[in-house]
Amino acid sequence: MKLSVLIPVYDEATTLREVIDRVLAARVDLELELVCVDDKSNDDSLVILKEAAAADSRIKVIEQSVNQGKGQAVRRAIEHMTGDIAIIQDADLEYDPADYPAILRPLLDGTADVVYGSRFGGAADNQSRLSWHTLGNRFLTLLSNVLNGLRLTDMETCYKAMRADLLKSLHLTSDRFGFEPELTARLAQAGASIVEVPISYDRRGYDAGKKIGWRDGVEAVWLIFKFRFFDRQT
Repeated sequence: MKLSVLIPVYDEATTLREVIDRVLAARVDLELELVCVDDKSNDDSLVILKEAAAADSRIKVIEQSVNQGKGQAVRRAIEHMTGDIAIIQDADLEYDPADYPAILRPLLDGTADVVYGSRFGGAADNQSRLSWHTLGNRFLTLLSNVLNGLRLTDMETCYKAMRADLLKSLHLTSDRFGFEPELTARLAQAGASIVEVPISYDRRGYDAGKKIGWRDGVEAVWLIFKFRFFDRQT
């Protein structure tokens, strides 16, 4: 069985090497492939990816001709993945691949179709609490839960793992950060069984390169309604 790690990359040269090393060192008893999509970075991210791929055949590198956003980069990675299970991995150091075994366990046990890594539990919650970004995430999660009939604590988490065949069957269209609410809505519409497991989380600020902003939050509200009422999975 193979795990496909889908890594969208945009201007992450300062952290990218370590992220790749952590993914390759993750203690998973599965064949591994890294599907890295460089979204027309302005720094040395693409150079780093090509060097890593030359040194390790498990790494695939896809280049975007123009910058199109995280959602489109993930969708491109989905097209190129060949694994049985997929997980999305950001190219910064907020999420730790050491959490992979706990995230993958419900999938390997056959007790869930999808696993979300929740930042709002245990040690991760200590540093996430009371920030405006966290409050926004909780509001979006609540809205998504109400409209999609779910009981999640962290809809916006990067760590979403699922059966590859299920992921490939979804009609995904979002290019930017709207990918998170869209993916959640599509999974709900497909009747997928979703469970959450707690994960660690090392939150970074905008001075360290965080890219999502308040405008993305406003757009997410609209997209939650859009994918519930106007653009449903067919």
